[in-house]
Amino acid sequence: MRKEAQELYRAEKDKIVLRPFTAKYPKIAPEESYRIQLALIEMKKADGAKVVGKKIGLTSKAMQKMLNVDQPDYGHILDNMVLPDAAVFLAGELIQPKIEPEIAFILDRELTGPGVTPTQVLAATRFVLPALEIIDSRIEGWKIKLCDTIADNASSARVVLGNSPKRVEEFDLKLIGMVLEKNGDIVQTGAGGAVLGHPAVAVAWLANAVGQFGVSLGAGEIVMPGALCAATDVSAGDLLQASFDGLGTVSVRFA
Repeated sequence: MRKEAQELYRAEKDKIVLRPFTAKYPKIAPEESYRIQLALIEMKKADGAKVVGKKIGLTSKAMQKMLNVDQPDYGHILDNMVLPDAAVFLAGELIQPKIEPEIAFILDRELTGPGVTPTQVLAATRFVLPALEIIDSRIEGWKIKLCDTIADNASSARVVLGNSPKRVEEFDLKLIGMVLEKNGDIVQTGAGGAVLGHPAVAVAWLANAVGQFGVSLGAGEIVMPGALCAATDVSAGDLLQASFDGLGTVSVRFA
C-alpha cells in the first residue's frame, strides 16, 4: 500500500494525475484503500502536518450520483488544509478543484463508536459553522469509484471555515437552507437534510466507522459532514459564497 500512497503524495506535490487505482486493481477493497489513505496521511505528518479533524464524503444523493457511488467515505483534515473565511486561494495549487458547501461541526468532547447516535453527536458538539470544502482529485478526470476516492484522502484539499459559530440548540440543522453563489450568480441550493437526512447522522456514521478501528473523534476536532448539494467546478478568478439560514455566510476567492 505504501507504493500507492507515494504515488498520491507525488501527484499532489507535482500537480499530476494518476490512472484510477480501480482500473489497475479491479479487486481492490475499501479496507485496502483506507490503508493507502493512512499511509498517505503518515507521509504528510512526517512533513510536519497535524491532523485536526475528519471529513465525510459522498453523503448526499447528489454527490453519490455525480461520482457513481452508493455509500459515504471519510478522510482526514490536516492543519495546513484549513483556510479562514474570505481567504484568497491560488487555484494553481490544485489540479481539478471543485467546491462544496457544508455545515462544519466543532466537537466539545470525544465521540467513540460503535453505538454513537445523532443525539449524542449534537450533545457533544461545541458549535457549528458555515463552511466550504474545496475538493480535488489526483485521479485523472475525476474518473473515480469509491476505492479511488478513499485512497485519495476522500478527494480532500482545503476547508474554509466561517467565523459565525452557532450552538446546535438554536435551530434544526436538517431544515437549514443554503444558497451557493459563484461570481454573484446562484449555482446551487440545498438543505441540511440532504446530508444523510441530517448532518448529525453523518457525524454519527463517521464515529461508528472509525470506532471499528479503535479511533475516536476527539474534543476540538473539526468534522465536515458532507455537502448540501452537488460539487461546483471552480477556477482562477472565481468568487464563491455560501449563505446558510441562521448560520451566516462563508466565502473564498480563487486567484
